[in-house]
Amino acid sequence: MTARTAPRDARRPEPTLLRGVYLPRAADGAAFAMTTYGIPLLVLATTGSAALTGLAFALEWLPRLGAFTVAGTVVDRYGTALIFRTACVVRALVVLAAVLLLTVLDAGGPAATVTVMALATVTGVVTEFSYVAAETAGGEASRTGGVRAHRVQSVLLGIDQKAMLAGPLVSGLLLEHGGPAVMLATLAGFSLAAAALGTRGRTAALSAAPAQGGLRTGWATLRALPALAWLVGGLVVSNCAIALLQAAMPVIVVTELGHSSADAGLIWSAAAVASLLAITAARRAIDRWGLWPVGAAAAAVAASATLAVSQADTYHGYLLLIAVLMAGEGGLTVVLRTLRSHLIPPGVFGSTLSLTILLLLLPFPAAGLLVAAIPPAQLGHAVTAAAGLQALGLAVTFARLRTLPALPA
Repeated sequence: MTARTAPRDARRPEPTLLRGVYLPRAADGAAFAMTTYGIPLLVLATTGSAALTGLAFALEWLPRLGAFTVAGTVVDRYGTALIFRTACVVRALVVLAAVLLLTVLDAGGPAATVTVMALATVTGVVTEFSYVAAETAGGEASRTGGVRAHRVQSVLLGIDQKAMLAGPLVSGLLLEHGGPAVMLATLAGFSLAAAALGTRGRTAALSAAPAQGGLRTGWATLRALPALAWLVGGLVVSNCAIALLQAAMPVIVVTELGHSSADAGLIWSAAAVASLLAITAARRAIDRWGLWPVGAAAAAVAASATLAVSQADTYHGYLLLIAVLMAGEGGLTVVLRTLRSHLIPPGVFGSTLSLTILLLLLPFPAAGLLVAAIPPAQLGHAVTAAAGLQALGLAVTFARLRTLPALPA
């Protein structure tokens, strides 16, 4: 019995990293991208209303904030494998139910509107459970990488960006040429694939902390890590501009500029290409110069591009500048994920991760409500104000980080 068991244990680390982290992350990332970018396009195509599109964006993100209050603690208690597979299966079932309803309902009718709005809400919740589980598994993989943790994080982030590259464009093309049923069926397929590929390697709990203490644990950990707290605070301010652009883009491209849903998806796919290239460059740059200089340079690129986007008035201008903006965001994300994996203790990683993501997502539902409330012609002024706030916030953050000794070399 011992002779048969030892070889199996010896072979376990490689499939845990590849099949248990990278492959499930790829399938879930594709479903995440289609959910985030495809469902607002679906709402616009179904209802024809810019206000309802902004409201759907808010409804998609508000439940995610609620999910993060418990998702990290649930992952810490029950393990990444169980929560990841369960969330992916639930998402697939909800999406398939929406497909059945939309095939029998009148397009543009009240029942169809309620269906797509409810779909935005429910998928927002379950998507964040799968995301927290996948991020926690990635954090475990980073800790085993030691000083090369940023390389593991760059691979994971590269997977996310490749999913973002395909997700918005595929969603727009499927919606335009195949209709809502085809797009949603594809989303369900990616969710089921992620559940099937999900790791069975670790189902044990990381922590026995009670669920109601999850956010308190995260707050205590974040306050004890000033470098991480300052970086998260700066990125929250930066995300105000990113969220507003993401919420407003379907309205700007389809309603104001007269382009198609596929063109709207193409903007974010082009941005994903630029971000992917920036991630590769950031990994090599961190090897040479360290976290702080690379983060400061990425912040300068992101802030400059957002200020330029606020003055753009053509489709190609939006496409180019948002690609530059997301390249800067890609570098910032590598820095954030590397810092998280270095500084957060394993026993509270899920709770602290949930808190940091919760803070980073706060601007997104607010941006959706703002887009729903203001006329489309005034969106440019709102973007300009958000761009100025982003530039100020990132400048203050990296000026402060320069003086902190906690950044890993």
